[in-house]
Amino acid sequence: MVAKLKELRVKRGISQQALADAIGVSQQSINKYENHNVEPDLCTLMALADFFSTSVDYLIGYTQIDHVIEPVQSFELNEMEAKLIHQWRSLNKSQKESIFYVIRNYTNL
Repeated sequence: MVAKLKELRVKRGISQQALADAIGVSQQSINKYENHNVEPDLCTLMALADFFSTSVDYLIGYTQIDHVIEPVQSFELNEMEAKLIHQWRSLNKSQKESIFYVIRNYTNL
């Protein structure tokens, strides 16, 4: 069973049908994953992780880290910078892209 699937779906206000349409499975499949201990295949798990901007590990309950873990560089951050990073990590992919474009326009990078 995908431990976090229903929680993520409900938190984002997405119906089972909308999620099914977005990742290319049936609504019945989503229902089975959430309620009947049916395991999705690896490709479906990856599609779910991509859709929710999380990891397969989080979906199956192997970690409590709810965002995609990307390689990071070590920096010393002040309090405001640390808060910005924390907030950034809570954004979905579309929101991150929007913020990136705003920053790029301000910095001319």
